Order: sequence, then C-alpha cells, then structure tokens
Amino acid sequence: RHGSARPLPPARPLPPARPRLPGRSRSTLQRQGCAMEAVLGQVEQLPALLAVSRSALVRYWDSLTLDRALEWARYFQHLHDRFRARPRLREALGRALGSQPYPPLSFPTLGRCPQLLGLALLENRALPPAACHRLLRSLLQPAGAGSGPEPRGLELLARRKAAACLLALPRRPPARPAGPEARLQAEAELLLSRLREERQEGGEAAGQRRWLGSVLERLPQPRAFQLVAAALAVLKQGRGTEHAGDADGDASSPDGNPESAAGDGCAAGLLLSWLLGNQERFSAFCLCLSCSRLAFLAGHYSQLSSSYLDLLTCWGSHLHYDPLQGRWVKSCLDKVEVSWEQLKERFSCLCQGSALLKEQTQAALKLLRTRDGDFKVCGLSVWADLLMEV
Repeated sequence: RHGSARPLPPARPLPPARPRLPGRSRSTLQRQGCAMEAVLGQVEQLPALLAVSRSALVRYWDSLTLDRALEWARYFQHLHDRFRARPRLREALGRALGSQPYPPLSFPTLGRCPQLLGLALLENRALPPAACHRLLRSLLQPAGAGSGPEPRGLELLARRKAAACLLALPRRPPARPAGPEARLQAEAELLLSRLREERQEGGEAAGQRRWLGSVLERLPQPRAFQLVAAALAVLKQGRGTEHAGDADGDASSPDGNPESAAGDGCAAGLLLSWLLGNQERFSAFCLCLSCSRLAFLAGHYSQLSSSYLDLLTCWGSHLHYDPLQGRWVKSCLDKVEVSWEQLKERFSCLCQGSALLKEQTQAALKLLRTRDGDFKVCGLSVWADLLMEV
C-alpha cells in the first residue's frame, strides 16, 4: 500500500506474542541447531528495527504494531538475560548483530533493547498520537511492574531523555574560559557511562575498542578529539594535579571505590588506545587542542605525555635557523607542522605543569641538546634555544 517500505523490518511476519526460545528439552543436536539458527535470524533483524524506529516510516504504525515492536524488544532483552553467562552463544549473537549493514551493535545492546527502542520512538515526531499514547502507557505501567529490570529500565530511559533535552539546549558562551563547556562535558560523561555499561555487561576489551572506534570515527575530527579530551579530563577530576602514571590511574577512585577506579582506568586505556594507535590521528589531535589542555592531559597520563614529547621532537626537527631573519623557520612549508613560536609555547605550557611533568620536559630538552653537541650558543641547536627560552 505504501510502496516497498514496511512498518517493521523483519523478513518474516512478526508473531503477536514473544517467540519461544530453544529449550534444553530438545532431543537431538540437529533440532537444537535449527532452533539456534532461527534465533540468530531473528537477532539479525534488531539493527533494522532500531533504524526504522528512528525513521519516518513509524507514521504508519498503529497500536498493534507498536505492541509487537515492544514485544520483540522485550524478547531480545530476554535473550540477553538467558545467554549472558554462556560465552559461545553470546559471541554468536554478537557476530549476528555486527554482520548487518547498519551501525555496529554488540551483545550488550540486547539487554537495552526496550530502552533503546522506547527512546528512539519518544524522539520521533512521526509516531502517530495513538501509538505515542500507547507507548507512554507501556513505559509508565510496564507489564509485571515491581519485578524484573523494568523499573530500572524506565529510570535509565528517563535519564537519557533528560540528557538528550539538555544537549538540545542552545549553546551559550561560557561565563569563564576555564574548564570544558557544559555541552561537551555532558557528551563526555554519556560516553564514559556507555563504556562502563559495556564493561559491566561482560563485553570483551576488543569489542569495546571496536565500538568506541566506530562511534568516534563517525564524528567530525575536531569534535571527536574534543570529546576524547573532555572524557580523559572528566576521569581525572578531583584526583589532584600530580602525575597519575599509566592509563590505569590511581589505585582508588575519589570516592574510595577501587572497583570504580578500575573501571575508570579501563575507560582511559580504551580512549588512549584509540588516540595513540594512529600517528596521524594523534598529530591532528595535538594540533586541534590548545597548549594548556594538552599540558593538563600530559600531566595526568604518562603514556600521552611521552607520545606528545616525541611528537614535539619530530616537529622541532623540521625547523632550521635562518641567519638572514635571525630566527628558526620551517624547513618544509607544505608540511603540517608548528612554527618556532608555537613550539616554544607548547614547551612552555609543559614546563608550567606539575613538577614531574616539568622535570620530564626539561630532561628531554637537555638530552636533545646533548645529542646536537651540547652547544649553548643561539642558532646552533633548536633544543638549546628552547631550553634558554623556557
């Protein structure tokens, strides 16, 4: 009636009630395999269902169609609860989700299906009024209220809805230049919250890394870099200004919870792994951020400070002294590299950081000056001149 598009994506007609799961009473391995194959075929429809729930096709949904979509979401959540403790089945379901031509999903997504579907529909203005009223009633009065994860699911949905409204507010200039903007900090906290959920759901580190990469690489580079920097800064808020060592951070969190600190360390490790895993990406990241922000992050993450000093060394090696101008200039104008003034500003910011970062920066400059012959005359070594300047 409405062309080739259909209200719901599954290839098979949706049943009015939740499908039956393959039980342990099956008499043969062949029947169990067929049942599991059917489950995998159903799970492959989840990305399309979520995609349709965000599209204009929901204008054709009536209350019955909405009930069937919500029933499928609860079914997927039931799959998650049943198979979360079975690694091989969990991996098979994760592969089925990741094989679709949609944004990649993972096994923990199954556990959040009712919330993800409900949030997408609440945000979709194309949903007809009757279906919208039905959706609100199902969210406010879920079946079997008082048992199961539904109350928590509604609370989580309300929090994410409030966060979405907050991010939709018009941006205002910050009252003070210090600290990240409220919008960017809110996005960073949502990203970290999702990473913690992935970890609590038992997702492997490789799967979390793939998910994080798929999210960040879909964003424009400046925004992705600012989001990563804000997330790394949020992880270190309230922990003092001393150098934190490796990406795992301190042995305890600000609230004294070692488990929370371990989760923060895993999140920081994933962010740094994405950032430092590609030299061109890290170089663009350092060119995008301000010197003060980079110095702050370098003062808390030794892995980042070491890579940052190596990058500054590479940039400085492309400068040569022009006796006619009496200053250091770029040797290759067509390359993306910093000028003498910019390099000096970056080293100065590092030396104004923590005592340990200042000592590390000065030690690196002295070593580089020694390699150049340990001259202390202007114009012979860019590192000697930088040491005198900073």
